[in-house]
Amino acid sequence: MPRRLLAAVALGAVVAAATVHHAAGQPGDAPKSFAKADVDFYEKEVRPILTAHCLKCHGADEEKIKGGFSLATREAVLAGGDSGPGVDLKNHAASLFLKAVEYKDAELRMPPKGKLPDKDLAVLRKWVGAGVPFPADKLTAKGGMKHKEKGGLVTEEAKRYWAFQPVKRPAPPAVKNGAWVKTPIDAFVLAKLDEKNLTPVRPADRAALVRRAYYDLWGLPPTPEQVDAFVNDTAADAWPKLIDALLASPHYGEKWGRHWLDVVRYAETNGYERDGPKPFAWRYRDYVIRSFNADKPFDVFVKEQLAGDEMPGYNPDAVIATGFYRLGLWDDEPADPAQALYDGFDDLVTVTGQGFLGITMNCARCHDHKVDPFPHADYYRFLAFFRDIRPFSDTRGVSSSTNMTDITPPERRKVYEAELAVRQTKIEELGRKLRAVEDAAIKKMPAEDQRASEGPDRPQVVAKVPSFLDEKAKADYAALRKDRAALEKRPRPAGQEFALSVNKCDPNPPKVFVLPRGNPHAKGTEVVPGFPQVLGVPDPAVTRTATTSGRRTVLANWVASKDNPLTARVLVNRVWQGHFGRGIVPSSNDFGKLGEAPTHPELLDWLAAEFIEGGWTMKRLHRLIMTSNVYQLSAAGDDANLRADPANHRYWRFAMRRLTAEEVRDSVLAVSGTLNDKMHGPSVYPKIPREVLAGQSVPGQGWPVSPAEEANRRTVYVGVKRSLQVPILATHDQADTDNSCPVRYTTTVPTQALGLLNGEFSNEMAAAFAARLLREAPGDVPAQVTRAVRLTTGRSPLPAEVAKDAAFVAEQRARHNLDERTALTRYCLLLLNTNEFVYLD
Repeated sequence: MPRRLLAAVALGAVVAAATVHHAAGQPGDAPKSFAKADVDFYEKEVRPILTAHCLKCHGADEEKIKGGFSLATREAVLAGGDSGPGVDLKNHAASLFLKAVEYKDAELRMPPKGKLPDKDLAVLRKWVGAGVPFPADKLTAKGGMKHKEKGGLVTEEAKRYWAFQPVKRPAPPAVKNGAWVKTPIDAFVLAKLDEKNLTPVRPADRAALVRRAYYDLWGLPPTPEQVDAFVNDTAADAWPKLIDALLASPHYGEKWGRHWLDVVRYAETNGYERDGPKPFAWRYRDYVIRSFNADKPFDVFVKEQLAGDEMPGYNPDAVIATGFYRLGLWDDEPADPAQALYDGFDDLVTVTGQGFLGITMNCARCHDHKVDPFPHADYYRFLAFFRDIRPFSDTRGVSSSTNMTDITPPERRKVYEAELAVRQTKIEELGRKLRAVEDAAIKKMPAEDQRASEGPDRPQVVAKVPSFLDEKAKADYAALRKDRAALEKRPRPAGQEFALSVNKCDPNPPKVFVLPRGNPHAKGTEVVPGFPQVLGVPDPAVTRTATTSGRRTVLANWVASKDNPLTARVLVNRVWQGHFGRGIVPSSNDFGKLGEAPTHPELLDWLAAEFIEGGWTMKRLHRLIMTSNVYQLSAAGDDANLRADPANHRYWRFAMRRLTAEEVRDSVLAVSGTLNDKMHGPSVYPKIPREVLAGQSVPGQGWPVSPAEEANRRTVYVGVKRSLQVPILATHDQADTDNSCPVRYTTTVPTQALGLLNGEFSNEMAAAFAARLLREAPGDVPAQVTRAVRLTTGRSPLPAEVAKDAAFVAEQRARHNLDERTALTRYCLLLLNTNEFVYLD
């Protein structure tokens, strides 16, 4: 909030915990009493002024206090409010209280209705000069406003909250039907079902189960041949073998990497009006996919993203991982640069807190968290871990960029670094010569221009320089500019590789202060890096080096620690959500009291303990979940269960789900036979209808259409532009990229059906689908129909279905005089619009 707004709501200035020195020491060291004459002065002279003009908004009623500042007790006056300490007893004139009533600060004037008479101001100055005397019963909060003690949110009761307890492995519970239990997961779920006398439904049929597995682990439909291979495999280990085969495929990383990209608000542009590009953001996406495919331990995955640049040696993956910090929104022309700076840090606090820890630390930016035990200061202690990161910028020069790092292998880098150094030296030398010419010319300009040249308007002044040069000097100046421009435009050396990352971080980060109301223009108490107090972790010891502050390494080690009560719980909950559609904690970014409580807390802890003890490996966790009987249940209904648990909170059946936006598009490409399996590399840009592009200020800007074959790659490789979405993805609830996206919405809206039926992409793919059927079953409509149903649903159609669908194709040809290909295309378009195609189970 700008300071000019603070004046309208408060006299105060600071946080209650601000450090204030006075004659007797700190506010807590107040004298036991003042002399009778001083107290009489307060009662007869001071108090009437305060009562008439101040106490209505700054009295003892905590609920009505404006700006967090109370004049009800001496302690409160000294501590101050939201903008700073109220009184400085060592420098009376510097007291914000006096500045406000004397109208010395244009943005902080009290009372707001008009300045007090001079005689009243003299009384208040005398009061401050006397040490702010009060009656004995109003020296501290006991006799007036009930202040929260520092850290008052962090009570013993708060520390006992379930999410803050250490992860301990509970024993699987006893159940009525032990024969149904295949894994400990089944025991935990069945125990909850037993409590309500619920019974699990039957297992899913094998065709539905194999389709479920392919979509859950690959995000793609199985081919009829893949379905048959599993359905006909009678071996006892057919199911775990299938799971292992799916996990071993690179398609696994493409599917599950996308889950993580949702969490970290992945996008390749900055947002806002210009929505400029984030160069090489795609390397972060590829890093995530490779990490999932390699089954990189999650604790390592965490450390690389939070502090990869602080890891020793040549480690390009770790550097690329820090692109995590650069994925958020960025305003390239903020009205308030200081506010924008802290908005950027707030993005980091938010995505780290919610994404890795499942806590809404961001809610304490402006005040104490309203529900969870996170004091206002905890937010800024947490922010301090990131204060070494220089803000995102649009600097294109690699040597000065804080957004990009050269990750070229050392042996290749040696080849061009010497040449680059020579080039940079020449550029700097030319810059000095140009500056000398410009400074000489500016001295000839009017005084107004000379002054402007010393600030941000220098470029406009420099544009006038040629007018103040003679012909020879003008030609020499133009030659210097041309030479520098040529050197700057010279292409990068062949083979040079860059990554979006943090770079040139500050080994001596600026001090961090509590910002009352989140206002960067009103600094409160200084803080140092620290973890949430409620977790009882001591303030960390940070080791700084010549090149790094070391702060984020400390943070990363704590977040990825087996002793952290949150990280493993949050991750296993996300994996459970990815398989069942809803987390054990449904609010997967918020494990606090504003979120939802876990439906199966013991199961959550068992999974977290198993995950840690198993080496933090994701694939092992998938196997544990998918080999349970709970995962293999059908989606069939049951009248008694529906009455007792209509939302299926206890998992008596498997929940039917619609395909995600990416799965819809990828499935259309797969069944049509046009899917390009190429992995990794720069993003692709499918054709977007002209009508959609017309919504841009410059239609088509930032969306270079890729060749058709490249455009038909999997959706995870499609460029993510914040201001422009591919229609089929937008209508099917693509992830929100402005913030961490904990769960996808699943909407049912007319534009989905309209787009799938009438959209250019759907109709082109329907034609490609028909062409595939004509190739694979030429001249045989029943065979074409059978193949089409199997490709889109995974099951074999009944003979009556085949006959009915074949009759539909024949009717299309006869009634509308269509050729074979066109009639079949209409049938294929029909199949792409069926619920059975876009829903699982």
